[in-house]
Amino acid sequence: MTDELDPVIHPTHRLRICAMLAAGTTLELSVIKDNLDLSPSALSKQVAALVDAGYVKQERLGADSRRVWLSLTRQGTRAYRGHVAALQKIVSATTVPPDDSHR
Repeated sequence: MTDELDPVIHPTHRLRICAMLAAGTTLELSVIKDNLDLSPSALSKQVAALVDAGYVKQERLGADSRRVWLSLTRQGTRAYRGHVAALQKIVSATTVPPDDSHR
């Protein structure tokens, strides 16, 4: 794992897609669309960026070829965990100065 934010995952919608896939293993694209409230074209762009990076696998399962299923790849899981670890490190290293206005 790296201590750096992953530029592929960092955009909010992509981070949320990865979080949903990390929690749900394999999800239908329509479930992600409904939860992110994105247009089909906007969602397609975000998913394509993750697929192109090798982070997400996209497949059609069963007889209904209109249904698209997404899952994180091993590389995607590693990248997501590394990104989350970098975010946690940023948050834990941040201290809020005492508020002197109440004295």
